[in-house]
Amino acid sequence: MIMRGGDVRHEKQTRVISALPSGAALAAAAALAAEALAAGKLAAFPTETVYGLGADASSGEAVAGIYAAKSRPAFNPLIAHVSSAEKARKLGIFNEDALKLAKAFWPGPLTLVVPICDECPVSDLARAGLPSLAIRVPAHPVAQAILEAFGRPVVAPSANRSGRISPTTAAHVLEELDGRCDIIVDGGPCAVGLESTIVSCLETPPRILRPGGVTLEELQSICPGTGIFSAEAAGADGGAEGDLLAPGMMASHYAPRARVRLNARDIHAGEAVLDFAGQLAHLVPAGAAHADLSPQGDLREAAARLFACLRALDAGAASTIAVAPVPATGLGAAINDRLKRAAAER
Repeated sequence: MIMRGGDVRHEKQTRVISALPSGAALAAAAALAAEALAAGKLAAFPTETVYGLGADASSGEAVAGIYAAKSRPAFNPLIAHVSSAEKARKLGIFNEDALKLAKAFWPGPLTLVVPICDECPVSDLARAGLPSLAIRVPAHPVAQAILEAFGRPVVAPSANRSGRISPTTAAHVLEELDGRCDIIVDGGPCAVGLESTIVSCLETPPRILRPGGVTLEELQSICPGTGIFSAEAAGADGGAEGDLLAPGMMASHYAPRARVRLNARDIHAGEAVLDFAGQLAHLVPAGAAHADLSPQGDLREAAARLFACLRALDAGAASTIAVAPVPATGLGAAINDRLKRAAAER
């Protein structure tokens, strides 16, 4: 995939690998998928719910590749997939309810949203800058084999272009993403065919953010009082594709301490500078904090660095962060979306 100035050209050819029947074929397919993920590439694979488009959750640039491949319009939180509850507890902080739900439904079609651990390796971009993380332990043998072979968390939203129907076969994925991902592992049709239930364990009792393969009644049998999140009651906007309802969906998201001034063509006294392609570099006064999302003007690199750069500049003494214009094409639309949320009135 090549991106220059917002132009995305998909020049690679997607390779389809069969994991059927299991045994040696599964092991070989899992090894190839893990090798691709380790190289920062995208690998689509089946879970029991739908096929996911996987990337190394610890790499901001790999995660940015998912947004580009899916033409995803905004940086919504992604689900981190691991092979066991034990590995999940190395990513997030599990309260009593989360532990009960994990014991009852993992591996399976349940995603739990929990606070992140101090040493959580999942990138800011995958979390949309939030202090929480959505985690799932899938039950599908192909997903399990790939996660075990890779050894690190994998983010894997549905393997389709944004706004399209979720894929439940490898053929669906190829139709959607041919040339947009590197490998598709064919593990046959998905058994559930419906995305996982997403449950927030950030409060007590838990709340369903998205219905799915585990029902409300099943959840309440383990955690009585589990309810359903109401976007209207919270004053939040619902997301496309059943995306996670979280502060990232609100008008003001990742609001830094400093005020954010967008589309800056100059620099005011005392401002920190968030640059793009060196537009403001010649104007930065001595001693001013300055970070460039991508000196080369690469929107994928800019997407991967966005939250980290904002956080670094916000840690300084400046009361305002001046942000250079970012093209609104390709991933630039998502970058501008997040910048507008950061600059919104609080």
